[in-house]
Amino acid sequence: MGVTRTVVKPGNGTDKPKQGDQVVIEYTGNLYDESEGPNNYYRGKEFDSSKSRGDFQTAIGVGKVIRGWDEGVMEMSLGEKSILTITGDYAYAEREVELKAIHPKKP
Repeated sequence: MGVTRTVVKPGNGTDKPKQGDQVVIEYTGNLYDESEGPNNYYRGKEFDSSKSRGDFQTAIGVGKVIRGWDEGVMEMSLGEKSILTITGDYAYAEREVELKAIHPKKP
């Protein structure tokens, strides 16, 4: 369980954020959907995106965002575009997130 990073466009390979660094991220969140297949990186329904609001800025590696971002983004280098596939326990877990179409895992 955790986070898997699939590099779509490599970054510069050297400049990686350190714990507590401010990062600027353009992101789109999609639910994982097996039926979408590997050619679409299993991206299902979109539930959130910074594209209409502008880039998202945050401190990374300090618990300000979901654990999957804290760990996955710190492995990325400047300019990189990646797909982070994040398991529920590294995302929202049992919390329900209002207005995001994300609901707790059902037994």
